[in-house]
Amino acid sequence: VHLVESGGGLVQAGGSLRLSCAASGFTDDNYAIGWFRQAPGKEREGISCVSSRDGSTYYADSVKGRFSIAKDNAKNTVYLQMNGLKPEDTGIYYCAALNGLALRVWVLCPHPFVFGSWGQGTQVTVSS
Repeated sequence: VHLVESGGGLVQAGGSLRLSCAASGFTDDNYAIGWFRQAPGKEREGISCVSSRDGSTYYADSVKGRFSIAKDNAKNTVYLQMNGLKPEDTGIYYCAALNGLALRVWVLCPHPFVFGSWGQGTQVTVSS
C-alpha cells in the first residue's frame, strides 16, 4: 500500500486546513485508513479513521466537532478537514492504512502500531 499526504502548512489559530491522502495498492477491498498525529515530544496518536467497508468513523476526543474525515472512492483519496485549529494541533500528520481489516475502526484507530502502511507525513503548524 502506497500513501502520499499533502495539504499541511502554517495557519493561525482558528483557521482551517484540509489534508489529503492519495492511496494505492490495496490488495483487499476491506481496510481501515486514517490520520495520525505526532506532536513534538509526544507519542503518535490516532486522530480519525474510516472503514472502507461501512464508512464508520472514529474521532479522538481532542478533535471531535472540529475535524471531519471523508473518503472519495473514485479518487482513492482520504481527506481530513480541520477547522477551528488550535496550537495544540501542531504536529506531523500521517496517513496510515490497515489492509484486510475494516471493522471496528473505533477500536483500531487509537492504536497506531496496528497500522502497517504509512505515508511520509505532512507538517501542520498552528500559531497562536
